[in-house]
Amino acid sequence: MARIDGRVPDGATEITTGQANRVWYIGGREPYVLKHYSDPARAANEAAALALLTHHGAPSPRLLHADVEAQPPWTAQSAVQARPVRGEQFLDDLAGPLAAVHAIGGTHFGRLAGATRHPTWRHYLHDRLNLYTATAPNLATAAAALRRDLDRVNLDIKPRLLHHDLQPGHLVRTPDGLLLLLDWELAAFGDPLSDRARLAVRLRLLSPQAMLADGAAPATRDHLGLYWRLHLLADAALATDPEVRTHALTLTARPTPPRTLRETP
Repeated sequence: MARIDGRVPDGATEITTGQANRVWYIGGREPYVLKHYSDPARAANEAAALALLTHHGAPSPRLLHADVEAQPPWTAQSAVQARPVRGEQFLDDLAGPLAAVHAIGGTHFGRLAGATRHPTWRHYLHDRLNLYTATAPNLATAAAALRRDLDRVNLDIKPRLLHHDLQPGHLVRTPDGLLLLLDWELAAFGDPLSDRARLAVRLRLLSPQAMLADGAAPATRDHLGLYWRLHLLADAALATDPEVRTHALTLTARPTPPRTLRETP
């Protein structure tokens, strides 16, 4: 493989998909994908996530090289020749890769790098709510209600790796049938149920409960619902797509169902 230094070599093919980052496919005997980031914190986080995933042999691209201090920051990842998994097969095909990711433990809560590390999951969730209300003060009432509900449940968990940006297009299948998860900029350590709740928001579901198998414990369903409300608040406060933001605001404005949450012992 030719030396990878973050510069775009002659003959590279740009495969940017409309986001703030720019991405190129570099061919050759050992092809790779070069990604330039507009946000250094996201670059640092994706590099850390890919390094951890590569170490564990997880279903993701391999991190080849990175320089998150460069201008612009960049990563080089193994090229993935694959097609997105879509439609009715998506949730079934996601189960295996997601279980492998969630089996990877962490040492703290929140982003892997480029952001504050939190000692507890509750502390991380409170920090997110603070961000959303600072960005969108009109959401303060909904955020306060969610904070009260979060403080009534047991959130003492061990940190597990989360993709935290699950959506159709981020799960792909290679020609030989291997399933991989792409785009790890938002990876974090936390509760695996948060991944399922975020996916429910991305799929525009009116309830997140379809993300769980029949017979899931009431406490599990309660936690999933709380995380779903949190991710709706995130979109209502931070989404740049007007349609996504409007959808989130509409669901956030709905009356909260009667509380069935078990109080924290």
